[in-house]
Amino acid sequence: MDSIWVKTCNISQRESLKQDIKTDVAIIGAGMAGVLTAYKLKQSGVDCIVLEANRIASGQTQNTTAKITQQHGHIYDRLIKNLGLEKAQQYATANIRATEEYKNMIQRIPIDCDFEVKDAYVYSTSDEQALHDEVDAAQSLRLPASFVKSLNLPFNILGAVKFENQAQFNPLKFINAIITDLTIYENTKVKTVEDNTIITERGNTVTASKIVFACHYPFINIPGYYFMRMHQERVYFLALENAPQVNGMYIGMNSTGYSLRNYKKLLLIGDESHRTGENTSGGKYDALRTAAKRFYPEAVEVGHWSAQDCISTDGIPYIGQFSKETPDWYVATGFMKWGMSTSMVAATIISDMICGKDNDCAEVFSPQRFAVTDIPQTFRDGIKAAKGLAKEKLTLTQKTMDDLLTDSADVVEIDGDAVGVYKDKNGNVYVVNAKCPHMGCRLEWNKDEKSWDCPCHGSRFDYKGKLLDCPAQEDIKEI
Repeated sequence: MDSIWVKTCNISQRESLKQDIKTDVAIIGAGMAGVLTAYKLKQSGVDCIVLEANRIASGQTQNTTAKITQQHGHIYDRLIKNLGLEKAQQYATANIRATEEYKNMIQRIPIDCDFEVKDAYVYSTSDEQALHDEVDAAQSLRLPASFVKSLNLPFNILGAVKFENQAQFNPLKFINAIITDLTIYENTKVKTVEDNTIITERGNTVTASKIVFACHYPFINIPGYYFMRMHQERVYFLALENAPQVNGMYIGMNSTGYSLRNYKKLLLIGDESHRTGENTSGGKYDALRTAAKRFYPEAVEVGHWSAQDCISTDGIPYIGQFSKETPDWYVATGFMKWGMSTSMVAATIISDMICGKDNDCAEVFSPQRFAVTDIPQTFRDGIKAAKGLAKEKLTLTQKTMDDLLTDSADVVEIDGDAVGVYKDKNGNVYVVNAKCPHMGCRLEWNKDEKSWDCPCHGSRFDYKGKLLDCPAQEDIKEI
């Protein structure tokens, strides 16, 4: 289930860290945010290194739809109402600068990454007034927004918000071009961080004046408490041949909408999103295939994959100082499914902070912010986490391994312990601990991806127990 980016770009492997080192800045995570931060610091003459648990861009960056846009769904009307015009302008300005910086870098270096200028649209099938409100809000923030009544889409809409001169690209080709002079250690998992010392899985240490957590979801629970301020969601994609050129980038305002864009001769269609840990019945890929067949009956599927995103309580990423207690730590997380433009925003803000430069857009992204409007979502996320933790105390199903059909899974009791059992198509059985090592929540089966997912904080493991997604830092034990 590799994305088309993985299939079209091979990034050469880097060595792992094999000794103790010192540096000015250590960045944890070699996705787009971490690599861009390292690139900007290097351009400013700052000595920095990047530590990656797996391969460069092997996390969410390789699974993005790769839209570089200031248009982040139906957001600007809400930002103005909840935060006021000044902070909404900061958010807009930061993303305007981010899209322009991508364009400038790609032209200046130059970078062959299939970069294309395209218009971006958010459409609605049920609420035209919300679109007009979003246009008014975006225009008040000097964004290139306008209302359009119809689009080149195979279903009826009430209209859309159009953002002119946005962009799309191949993110792995972009990263491959800018990492040439960067010091990156692959297959170097960070186990813990103590003050200014990073300790890796192999026991090597990195001593750094500044540390940046660009690892998608911070694995340090306290301080910061990001596990209380975010949840994770998954979204699914198909790549289609023999489908038309849609001439733009599209996303639905409604929960049932689809994301669409072309890459060369392919059409990428995605959605069927859900909170991580809530897909026990599966069917997400099949639902997309049904929609694709209805919209484009001549199209042929040539690939499918999924992605995972951190969702903050107030819909704004956390970018800046990790916590008040850790002045030398920085964080970039909660990208809200807009990881490409937000990675550039994060790299700019964090590199400016490290270099002692003022950034007039940093305040709205500050991880130290808190608003009364955050409370309802924080409460909902807390309930979800409490339910996941409580499942460990509840009576387990009476189902046994013998009751499982082939190619199915469930959590059952063996010798008083909750275990996850998967029986493959050939009748082979795989048994793992059903407790997430992050904070102890009960894992749930994801039928579409044959993985054990945590509904509390979004950690994921394959059916043999290998860690797929953080914040957990270790595998679950195969029994």
